Amino acid sequence: MRTIMVVGLILVILGVLALGYQGVAWVTTRDTVAKVGPVEVQADRQHAIPLAPILSGLALGGGIILLLVGASQKKTG
Repeated sequence: MRTIMVVGLILVILGVLALGYQGVAWVTTRDTVAKVGPVEVQADRQHAIPLAPILSGLALGGGIILLLVGASQKKTG
C-alpha cells in the first residue's frame, strides 16, 4: 500500500469511530447523590470531551479523498 492510502485509511477509521462515540471519557468524579443522616449515596460520573461531528465528518471525507487519490495514481518504478 502506498503511504497516501494508509493515511487515508487511518483517517476513515478515526472518522467512523469518532462519529460512533461522540466523545471520549476522560475524567471520572464521584458525586454525592443523596445524603440522609449518616448515610450517603454516591455515584461515579464520567465527564467526556466532546468530539464535534463536523471534525469527524472532515476526517472521514478527507480519508475517502486520500484513498481515491492514492488509488488513481499510477505506480512508478
